[in-house]
Amino acid sequence: MNEGKLVFSQLMEFFPWRRFDTCVRRYHGDYKVQSFPCSEQLRVMAFAQLTYRESLRDIETCLRAVKTKRYHMGIRSSVSRNNLSHAN
Repeated sequence: MNEGKLVFSQLMEFFPWRRFDTCVRRYHGDYKVQSFPCSEQLRVMAFAQLTYRESLRDIETCLRAVKTKRYHMGIRSSVSRNNLSHAN
């Protein structure tokens, strides 16, 4: 049984989150956002890039397939094509 972190969450630890949060606050990136903040979008887009996803439907399908591991990857909100398209 796996007792360590997922590879994706280990990669996300190298990302400069403090600087990212500073930019989000400075430019009001999460203004009027209720369910899908900028940090979630970044994680989803990084996951899509690393797994060679080509469309929003493909991203959504892949993330629904790993629904039990999504929380451990740092993606805590629900991911739908509507959320992704509005965030992009």
